Amino acid sequence: MSDFHVYILCNPKKSTLYVGMTNDLSDRLIEHYLERGNRKKFAGRYYCYCLLYYEGHDTAMDAIEREKEIKKWSRAKKEKLIATMNPEWRFLNEEILPWPPEEGVTKRY
Repeated sequence: MSDFHVYILCNPKKSTLYVGMTNDLSDRLIEHYLERGNRKKFAGRYYCYCLLYYEGHDTAMDAIEREKEIKKWSRAKKEKLIATMNPEWRFLNEEILPWPPEEGVTKRY
């Protein structure tokens, strides 16, 4: 796997999309899951922890630039990007780590 990832999450109803960037996709997915319901965070407020799309990048700068690019897109364009990897909009969390995280887990390591 690449060192940096840009990813798109949704809520269980698939009505809200969230675009993010991380250097540890497993830990970040756990964090999003644990933050569900946290009204102070966008992803938490809308229960966005279901992974729909991710792509790897070799440098943080490349990933940051790509994240900014995708965040500017319309929902329709983001949906087309998701469909290139995941046309059924399956939740991909289990491809990255055992899902859901075990009770009491705060991070993978």
